Amino acid sequence: MKLEDEIINIVRDVLVLGDRADDFSESTALMGDIPEFDSMSVVAIITALEEEYGCVFEDDEITADVFKTIGSLTQLVESKL
Repeated sequence: MKLEDEIINIVRDVLVLGDRADDFSESTALMGDIPEFDSMSVVAIITALEEEYGCVFEDDEITADVFKTIGSLTQLVESKL
C-alpha cells in the first residue's frame, strides 16, 4: 500500500468519514474543506501518525500548510521516515 493511501486511511479512521474518503487523493483539501477537520482533529491525526510510524512531530513542524491537502500531510510523514 502506498504511503498516501495509508495516510488517507488514518484520516478516514480518525475523522470517522467512512466511504466519504473513498475518493480522496493527493490533492484532496483537508483543513477548511472537511467539516470534521478541526483543531482537535489535528491533534488526533498527529497522534495516530506518531503511533503508526513510530516518529515524533515537533511543534514547529505542525503548521496549517501541512494540513492543506492529503499530499502535504503525506510529505510531512515522508520526511520522518
